[in-house]
Amino acid sequence: MATMTDAKLSALNAGTVKVGNFIVNRMGFGAMRLTGQGVWGPPSDIVNAKRVLERAVDLDVNFIDTADAYGPKVSERLIRDALWPYEGIIIATKGGLLRGGPGDWRPNGSPEHLRAACEASLDRLGVEQIVLYQLHRPDPDVSFKKSLQALITLQQEGKIRHIGLSNVSLAQLQQALDLTHIASVQNHYNIEHRVGSEPIVDFCEQQGIAFIPYFPMGGGSSDYNRTVLQVIAHKHHASTHQIVLAWLLAHSPIILPIPGTSSIKHLEANIAAASIKLDEKDLVALDSLSD
Repeated sequence: MATMTDAKLSALNAGTVKVGNFIVNRMGFGAMRLTGQGVWGPPSDIVNAKRVLERAVDLDVNFIDTADAYGPKVSERLIRDALWPYEGIIIATKGGLLRGGPGDWRPNGSPEHLRAACEASLDRLGVEQIVLYQLHRPDPDVSFKKSLQALITLQQEGKIRHIGLSNVSLAQLQQALDLTHIASVQNHYNIEHRVGSEPIVDFCEQQGIAFIPYFPMGGGSSDYNRTVLQVIAHKHHASTHQIVLAWLLAHSPIILPIPGTSSIKHLEANIAAASIKLDEKDLVALDSLSD
């Protein structure tokens, strides 16, 4: 597996991408896994969770993604305890989902809920303005335009700097752009799961919108895919997880992976993927691994 000294182990090796009017290193960190089992409650080792966040920043990660639904409320509090006042770090969070327990995620895109969620996140994170606030998921029971307008109002009030979207279709993204600037899109996307979001990646690249893939390390579910990944991983003295991260970085310059983990060892392995340089033969083989 690819490892290296701290001098070379850096998110800077992945290059940068623009999120709104901020430039961030292209290997971010997703803080969902720093909660309890089922993304519910606090982690079993709070001290370790804070150390993972601190280590991420040590390795030049300057974009951290979270949500009020992670825990719920746990991830945001951990980030504040570990990293506040966030010097040189972008904390992106999301609102629009309610939790009823492990595995229970329910959309609520009402303007009243989004305002309350945003203001609560401001308090938990200890900031006066959230740099990137993302609608976690469109609510089928609430007009998408009405949900988005609620975020635009919060932005006009100075509580949000940039608006992002998550779990959206291309049509919804285009509808949103008719109303306001969108800084980022965060959808389920990885080397194997691309149907539905590939056109969005292409569109985001044309528009200069950052694309944040969640579940970025999926991709080895079939025997064929596992075999291809293993061959390329062996060639680069890397793990298959590192190869799928390297593929994301090579696939489009606007992709901002946010692999999450509760392990410092795994965090360092993820960051090491930023230094893997895939050749044209690798990319042709990896591009074929899609659903």
